[in-house]
Amino acid sequence: MLNSVGLRVGKRAKLQAWTEITFPSDPKLPRSDRPDGLIVVDTGRKQWTALVEAKIGNAKIDEEQIKRYLQIAKSNKIDAIITISNEFTALPDHSPIKIPKNQLRSTNIFHWSWMFAVTQATLLLQQSAISDPDQVFILEEVLRNLNHESSGISRFDQMNKEWKDVVNKIKSNGTLNKNSEEVENTVSSWHQEQRDLCLVMSRMIAEPVEIKMPRSHSSDPAERLKSDCEKFAKDHLLATCLSVPNAATDIDVTADIKRRTITCSMRLNAPQDKKSTKAKVNWLTKQLSKAKTDNIIIKAVRPGRAETTQTSLEEAMKNPEILESKNSNSAATAFEVCYEIDLAGNFSGSRKFIQELELAVPEFYLQVGQKLRAWVAPPPKIKNKDPVTMDNEKEDVTYSNFEKPSIESGFFIPAKFNPPSQD
Repeated sequence: MLNSVGLRVGKRAKLQAWTEITFPSDPKLPRSDRPDGLIVVDTGRKQWTALVEAKIGNAKIDEEQIKRYLQIAKSNKIDAIITISNEFTALPDHSPIKIPKNQLRSTNIFHWSWMFAVTQATLLLQQSAISDPDQVFILEEVLRNLNHESSGISRFDQMNKEWKDVVNKIKSNGTLNKNSEEVENTVSSWHQEQRDLCLVMSRMIAEPVEIKMPRSHSSDPAERLKSDCEKFAKDHLLATCLSVPNAATDIDVTADIKRRTITCSMRLNAPQDKKSTKAKVNWLTKQLSKAKTDNIIIKAVRPGRAETTQTSLEEAMKNPEILESKNSNSAATAFEVCYEIDLAGNFSGSRKFIQELELAVPEFYLQVGQKLRAWVAPPPKIKNKDPVTMDNEKEDVTYSNFEKPSIESGFFIPAKFNPPSQD
């Protein structure tokens, strides 16, 4: 958990956690304004401290409350504030609230969703990362408590209230204002769903799945929101890219509002040691021989403006030549494997959309993602004899007059050496 906020905790570090804390400088602070906790990490060289403020249920992180905590942190030289709620952010250093940068000079703000904590606990147990049986038992009980319906902890399970209106407006060829509240709320909801989707996948494969985004977006959440609002208003698409450890390539997920479809895809390079598109297609379909072929499309991509051909996985398995191009002699240089589902009327349902999305992505990974392997060039084979050895064989020089050295009193006696004749 602390690694996610950039703090490395070694084996010798000491960690303390305190609840219902008060400060000498603010003894009359209202109970409602007391931070829920304080984390103190002593690494031996330095001490790192963080206030913790947690919300459950539908309660949101309060911007004004956090601003007051910033004053407390500044007065007491506290390094960070960690907020915890059912709200999701792409990265822990993104916050669900907007705080002016000039107020964050001495104190950092981080955010964890409750489901992030649940996922970290789940991964620790799934990976058998804890050796102490008592700690395993305690963590299992903590996880059982967090997963209980009365805990007030929930996943992101529905889009924003404007979702249905936005979908219908796009369907009827209406225009969207990139600065409107409905667009900003829709993109914000999508950002939360991206994070929740990563956590869902992480728990299912027992490995951390992350959102892949430009550096400008990871360093500036406001810029990310602005940029994605512009794209959504223009293209009517919601997209994300998921990075799965050791997968052949990243998973692209796109919700096309106009077509009311969800598409999952992976693009990987075709093998370079095969010349024809047919041979390359056979290489790909062999990997997917046990996949369910429903709704899976194969695209053969060629360089430049050369034609991209496509067909269903089922047809590609039966007839790999179907992906050959009639308009180009170029062989495929890459493949896109796509899984598309048409939600039709269910697309506009704020809950149904999320449900279908969180079924589609794991299904695509099950049928395609975990089966694909990126092409790796084979090691070179020996084709010729060593030219140096061949030159020596031509000279036909022998050293038959060497005598084995002998040892006397621990010293080597030089062997007699008769060099070959000049002939």
